[in-house]
Amino acid sequence: MAKLRELRYREVIKRLRHFGFRFYRQGKGSHELWVRDADGVVVPVPRHQGKVIRKGTLRAIIREAGVSVDEFIDAG
Repeated sequence: MAKLRELRYREVIKRLRHFGFRFYRQGKGSHELWVRDADGVVVPVPRHQGKVIRKGTLRAIIREAGVSVDEFIDAG
């Protein structure tokens, strides 16, 4: 089992693209919405320049994307 660690925005986006997500639109504030066209799943991702995405937020993104933590970490 891979250990979940904090990731930067670009690392998260790279992994979401691996699972078929694409940028959909700007959300509220500094959040972006990413969508997977195959099933219509939409995942909000915070975009804060220079800051990492914390583990709890990252776990929520992974859950909403419908993949396991191991799959998400190995996709990088």
